[in-house]
Amino acid sequence: MNAREKEQYLREYSLLKQKGKSFFPYTVYKDGVMACVTLAVTIVMAVVLGAELGPKADPTTTTYVPRPEWYFFFLFELLRVIEPRELVFLATIGIPTMCMMLLILLPFIDRSPERDPRRRPIAMAAGVTTMAAMLYLTLLGASAGSPTEIELVTDPKYEQGKTVASSSGCLGCHQFGENGGKLGPSLTKVGERLPEPAIARTLINPTAPMPSYAKLREEEPEKFDELVEFLGSLK
Repeated sequence: MNAREKEQYLREYSLLKQKGKSFFPYTVYKDGVMACVTLAVTIVMAVVLGAELGPKADPTTTTYVPRPEWYFFFLFELLRVIEPRELVFLATIGIPTMCMMLLILLPFIDRSPERDPRRRPIAMAAGVTTMAAMLYLTLLGASAGSPTEIELVTDPKYEQGKTVASSSGCLGCHQFGENGGKLGPSLTKVGERLPEPAIARTLINPTAPMPSYAKLREEEPEKFDELVEFLGSLK
């Protein structure tokens, strides 16, 4: 914007400012009335229609899969992407706080009076990038598989082994199809890489930080064999 355009802009702004109304009490009064109306409508709808809270929580169930509301899916997926525990704080507080501070400081960073998006590259780049990242992570979070259940379709004779894998903590580090973590190697097709005897040896003498399943073989050998057969069937 050159000096002539800036002078014309300030002149037009001064004329519009003289014709306009003050923020207080005109705008404050309108916003206050609208806020009261919105609150009243919400209270009436809650009293008359009620709120669907779902079934009563059962603390004894082991099948419940916690999932956030859709508007928190981007944070949910961000937490899934950042695997090391040392960086969990960064995923839950650090990155969202930095993005929020960027949006808050944006008017102070880009002080251009231009309204044409093509002439405000900093503001447009920051806004579009933030919204695109949130949208992408939201879609990934919405389509993410259950963190506590293996949804791979297998032969019915391997269902018991799949249950053992789900309840033994395998999903915490390994991925089965769309489910599980990514800290360890994917087990979606582990049967193609390792035969069952090699899988059994790996479970008994694993590489750290993977825990050993030797105790499971000693105390419940049937479950251990079912787990090995299930893993060996993944091809």
